[in-house]
Amino acid sequence: MEKELRSRQWFGKKGKDGFIYRAWMKNQGIPAHELQGKPVIGICNTWSELTPCNAHFRELAESVKHGIYEAGGFPVEFPVMSLGETLIKPTAMLYRNLVSMDVEESIRANPIDGVVLLCGCDKTTPSLVMGACSVNIPTIVVSGGPMLTGKYRGHDIGTSDVWRFSEAHRSGKMTDEELFTAEACMLRSRGHCAVMGTASTMACMVESLGLTLPENAAIPAADSRRKVLAHLSGSRIVDMVRENLVLSDILTRQAFENAITVNAAIGGSTNFVIHLLAIAARIGVDLNMDDFNNVQNIPLLANLQPSGKYFMEDFYYAGGLPALMKELHGVLHNQTITVSGKPIADNYAKAECFNREMIATMEEPVNPVAGIVVVKGNLSENGAVLKPSAASPALMTHTGRAVVFENIEDYKAKIDDPNLDVDESCVLVLKNVGPKGYPGMPEVGNMSIPKKLLEKGVTDMVRISDGRMSGTGFGTVVLHVSPEAAVGGTLAIVQDGDIIKLDVSAGLLHLQLSDEEIAERKKRFILPPNLTNRGYTWLYQTHVEQAHLGADMDFLKGASGSEVLRDSH
Repeated sequence: MEKELRSRQWFGKKGKDGFIYRAWMKNQGIPAHELQGKPVIGICNTWSELTPCNAHFRELAESVKHGIYEAGGFPVEFPVMSLGETLIKPTAMLYRNLVSMDVEESIRANPIDGVVLLCGCDKTTPSLVMGACSVNIPTIVVSGGPMLTGKYRGHDIGTSDVWRFSEAHRSGKMTDEELFTAEACMLRSRGHCAVMGTASTMACMVESLGLTLPENAAIPAADSRRKVLAHLSGSRIVDMVRENLVLSDILTRQAFENAITVNAAIGGSTNFVIHLLAIAARIGVDLNMDDFNNVQNIPLLANLQPSGKYFMEDFYYAGGLPALMKELHGVLHNQTITVSGKPIADNYAKAECFNREMIATMEEPVNPVAGIVVVKGNLSENGAVLKPSAASPALMTHTGRAVVFENIEDYKAKIDDPNLDVDESCVLVLKNVGPKGYPGMPEVGNMSIPKKLLEKGVTDMVRISDGRMSGTGFGTVVLHVSPEAAVGGTLAIVQDGDIIKLDVSAGLLHLQLSDEEIAERKKRFILPPNLTNRGYTWLYQTHVEQAHLGADMDFLKGASGSEVLRDSH
């Protein structure tokens, strides 16, 4: 027997209540029979002209609607706050949790039986999934897709090249005019970043978790097959409502382990860690930092920037994520259920690889080193993360003198100072850019190399912070140090000249001071006050948890379910 539609609590009522609910839908030209017995499907849309990655979503939503109609459902599109990574200040991460609240309450408060999440830019994917998890009704994700590969002077370029262009410009190897020309060549179509940055990582994450139909991760935004996928997803969510297939059926512990395995093989962003932890805490799956170290046997299979050579468009033409997951079949939990209602193995069973330089095999990988390594020690008691495939092998074991920047302003003031006391063996340390300290944990962890060293040809150094790094970035960068400086973690008391040891193979990040010296310095440390005493930023600074817990707000973990406890009419 089918479960009664949730929307019937609104549109199936008699008397005054039903009159009000139906009458105000009729003012949009919707007859009452459209709302009787049909699953009402919400389309949660993060379209915004301030989120360029998602600027094509109104068009994509139309394809979703066609699929919903075809399957006998009724679509209702609604907006939520959109996070444009490239424009929003001080950082989109500050508002991820706010958007998750917007999504959660919008779904729960309205007559929706199932929901399609339209997401693309970095934070829109985790925020929408987090919010939907806390309601737990039938849900399917449709990503916006990557943009076409950029073309500059006969070369393919993508977002990772921004960092290369910046260093070349700072060192005088690239002129203002050349930089301006490259600016017009890189972003030449709709869609999110064309490399395996955070947006593409998130698209792969939701597909590997089982929250999307196959091929969602890599179809370019400009490819008509993206609209076909959206149409099919609209059709499928209607059936999911009839089957009562909800998020908690799909997001099992094994599904999260699959996502971690796939992320290692694609060379996914370090931001994957903080978002996956937050999603797990919402749906009630026990996941912690150590789980990300359990895939050290997984090599890099996707030859994608920033860890490799190619772009997401190439990845799709080579077979996309299903072809890569087929290579991982022996190490995946291949019976986990997906939004299709079938095991995830069915999603890739017929997949083919058309380019072995793009998608490698387990026996002959792109790089035997992959994944995300969690390092711990007295400098990061709860863990910090590093992406080995984007780092310099020679720096994976390194001991050096700390050059300390107390905050982002201090860093900007000093990094190009010719008098900065620094050499290539030093370790750059940036404090107070964590969840609470900034606030919002910005992507500033991959600090630029000091200009005086750039001019000598230095291209990488060990860099450590409590902030994050763009998924398009690269280098030997240790991120998400927890506890952060602003809450009194050991990072807060590091001084210029202190010796820091990084040993990635041993999982160690160590400040070479005695426990007594560290304790004495901490006694003298004064916790900084919140930056503001009102509004959302105050709420965030007061309640945000540390990076090793996903940087969600403490009062948002878990779920409130889909029941509306009171009826106002």
